Amino acid sequence: MDISEVEIQSPLAQQVTINEDSLIVDFVDGRTIVVPLEWYPRLLHGTSKERNNWRLIGNGEGIHWSDLDEDISIENLIKGKPSGESQSSLKLWLQSRIKK
Repeated sequence: MDISEVEIQSPLAQQVTINEDSLIVDFVDGRTIVVPLEWYPRLLHGTSKERNNWRLIGNGEGIHWSDLDEDISIENLIKGKPSGESQSSLKLWLQSRIKK
C-alpha cells in the first residue's frame, strides 16, 4: 500500500504588528498568531521605527525588515521556531549597531 503525503501549505500573512513584547501576524484566512518578541532578537533590539519598516515577501510567505536585516518565514512562525541566529552572529550585529 502506498502512503501519500499530504502537502499542507502555511497561510499567507497580510498584516504585521509589533508591540513592546510581541510579534503579531494576521493571516488572509482570518487567523492571528502572537509570539514573544524574544524569539527574534533583532526585532527585540530594534527601534519602533525599524520594527515598523517591514514588508511581506513571497506574496505573504515571509516578512522582511530591511533596517534590521531580518527575515521570518510564515512556515517557521506557524511551527513555533524562533530565530536560528547564532549568539556570535547576533553579538556582531549588535556591535555594528553601536558603531553607527
